[in-house]
Amino acid sequence: MTAFLVLLALVAGVLLWAILLYNGLVRMRNMVEEAWSGIDVQLKRRTDLIPNLVSTVKGYAAHEKGTLEEVIRLRGLAQNAHGVGETAQAQGLLGAALGKLFALAENYPDLKANANFAQLQASLGEIEEQIQLARRYYNGAVRNLNIAVESFPSNLIAGRFGFVKAEFFELENIAERAVPAVTF
Repeated sequence: MTAFLVLLALVAGVLLWAILLYNGLVRMRNMVEEAWSGIDVQLKRRTDLIPNLVSTVKGYAAHEKGTLEEVIRLRGLAQNAHGVGETAQAQGLLGAALGKLFALAENYPDLKANANFAQLQASLGEIEEQIQLARRYYNGAVRNLNIAVESFPSNLIAGRFGFVKAEFFELENIAERAVPAVTF
């Protein structure tokens, strides 16, 4: 009878351990999804700001049509990107194009003095900072999930229930890592 109770306690302990590991993995996966949602919100804010920025610049630099069209094209590409890797690549290209747009603005003193343009620059700078913070939070959540998915003994539960490593939100090109220059 004692052996049966010990065996029952052992089975209950292993079952409780497995439940705790599973729930921890679910919590981490949900944190990754929540963090990605935060990045998505900030990226949407940035893409929503771009048409206003382009139309303001267009009034001052009409002959810079190629740069403006490139920003709009990359905005569309960024909006239609799916998955972490594709989104990171598209956003990196968009960030570089925005940097060119602001560099172009340096050639137009009247544009730089425009209050609307200055407000749009300030808004974009704030959004870029929020994107950076959201990306750090997301990558931290991904790191925690990936460690749990790969570490023993949680990898036993992760493998059995289909938990997989998540992809980090990284920019591949060092030049794309730079935040577009926002000057006042």
